[in-house]
Amino acid sequence: MAQSGEEQAPGPPPDRGASDADHARLTAIVDDWAAAIVANDAARIAGFMADEWVIVSESGITDRETFLDYVRSGDLTHSAMEAITPPRVRVHGDTALVTVRITNTAHYGGQRFDADEWTTDVFVRRDGHWRCVLSHITPAAPPAGS
Repeated sequence: MAQSGEEQAPGPPPDRGASDADHARLTAIVDDWAAAIVANDAARIAGFMADEWVIVSESGITDRETFLDYVRSGDLTHSAMEAITPPRVRVHGDTALVTVRITNTAHYGGQRFDADEWTTDVFVRRDGHWRCVLSHITPAAPPAGS
C-alpha cells in the first residue's frame, strides 16, 4: 500500500537472475530471430539454433534440419511475426528461458495460417553465445466472449 493509504497497482515482477546485459541481449536475439524468420532465410535462422534444437507444437516435435528444410524448400514461409507482449526473460547460469506472446502469418503447403501463440525458448550459453535448444509454442486463448 502507498503511504497515503491508496493501493498501488502492482508492476511486473523484476527479472531475477538476468543481468541487464543478458536481458538486453536475449531480447535482441528474439527480435533478430523473428526478422530472420520473416526474411525466410534458413542460414540466418540456423544461426540462432543449437544443433540439437527442436520445436514442440500441437503437431508434435520437429527437429532443426526438418524445420530448416521446410524453409529452404519454400514450403514454409512467414510474412509477419510480431511480439505483442514484452519478453519475460529468466536466466539461470548459462541457461535462459524467454517467453513472449507472438502473432505471425505463415504459409505452409500453399495455405495461409495466422497464429497467436505463446512461445517459450530455452537458450544455453556456449562459448559466450546464446543458442536456442528448444522452442515450445502454445496457441493463445481467444479473448473472452469471442
